Amino acid sequence: MKKYFSSKYLRSKNFTHMTKKLLLVATTIIVALNSFSQVLSYQTVKSTSFDYSKLALIDAEVNKYVSNHWLIGSTVIIVKDNKVVYHKGFGYANEASKTPMQENAIYRIMSQTKAITSLAVMQLYEKGKISLDQNVSDFIPSFKNPTVLKDFNAADSSYTTIPAKREISIRDLLTHTSGIDYTDIGSVNMSAIYTKAGVPSGLGKFKETLLDKMTKLGSLPLVHQPGEKFTYGLNTDLLGCIVEIVSGTTLENYFQKNIFDPLGMKDTYFNVPASKASRMPTVYTENEANQIIEWGPSFRNLNPNYPLDAKTYFSGGAGLSSTAYDYAIFLQMILNGGKYNGKQIIAPRTAAIMVSPQLDYKTNGNDDFSLGFSVTSEKSARLNSRNKGSFSWGGYYGTNYWADPVDNLVVLVMTQHSPNSHGDLTSKIERIIYGSMVK
Repeated sequence: MKKYFSSKYLRSKNFTHMTKKLLLVATTIIVALNSFSQVLSYQTVKSTSFDYSKLALIDAEVNKYVSNHWLIGSTVIIVKDNKVVYHKGFGYANEASKTPMQENAIYRIMSQTKAITSLAVMQLYEKGKISLDQNVSDFIPSFKNPTVLKDFNAADSSYTTIPAKREISIRDLLTHTSGIDYTDIGSVNMSAIYTKAGVPSGLGKFKETLLDKMTKLGSLPLVHQPGEKFTYGLNTDLLGCIVEIVSGTTLENYFQKNIFDPLGMKDTYFNVPASKASRMPTVYTENEANQIIEWGPSFRNLNPNYPLDAKTYFSGGAGLSSTAYDYAIFLQMILNGGKYNGKQIIAPRTAAIMVSPQLDYKTNGNDDFSLGFSVTSEKSARLNSRNKGSFSWGGYYGTNYWADPVDNLVVLVMTQHSPNSHGDLTSKIERIIYGSMVK
């Protein structure tokens, strides 16, 4: 030891320089780890990354939509570098009672559920419980020997089929390339077939279990060959069923134990407690004159009170309700490489796979699609504000989000208004945010 670490050497400039470099590296690592373990404060903090005089244009824009009666209410949250830098409620949670929209409003997030179910699948994947290219029939036998729709008779919903070229895989479900469609919001032919067979839309409340309904789905034809193209459908409900089978518990219990509790997501539920019912905004739609009206209990066969009704069918594609803050935690965890509050929810490599483009063709305008998210492509990044690699999606009732890994940015724009003839608010907010960045 003396040969290499003499007092003379310890006092040398070279050693001092080396020590400084090592300290700098160590400090950088510690700072990075601290940022990954940091819990998002509910209270907003000022960020030097924004010009707040420009960011205030969000307030003016959302208030304009409310005052013009283009929108009843909204919640907007911005997270930059693991810190909540903007979080506000606008307008009303209920117009008739003039109940103000609060920051902690619990929204029916519908298809934003999909990303959380995809996370559960990837947790089981990295534990070796499933393979992404494993056949669905390994878990639900009715999906063995799938068929593809050939001819359809609208008079009685009868049909003919041809054999599928291959079986459906887990990856097909994650990328919506299985050939499974949606009831109600899918193609006319497949909606009729699903409805006749008693397969639900995944929206609302159903009496049977997830396995009961997905087993029925397995006996029905696909709308196209597996892997042929992107078709938005009940894929993620089916993934949720597989999570239940593999884990041996309900999707509700699995999410709570493996995702919500570790992340501290305290306001995200399949079944919203009665004690929190008052925090749920009223759902609105529009009449033929594009005038905003309250969503009736039987409109489109969907009662908006379903989050308050006890259920056994846990829709992995559309069943959750949550707050902007809770969902921001989930997205920040993905940006952090699967880590949040010192807990590694999924491995960094697994998180990277989740947001990596999986398809060799475009699926959503100029964007790509990953294992559960739309992903901003290079072309799309050249045309819009978000950076390449940003991942995003939304929900049926008017909730939207994106997360930008380049700027370490999370944004959610939440409404309960569908359809909305003035549905360009999110894109306007996006332009304001990036236009407000100073570094």
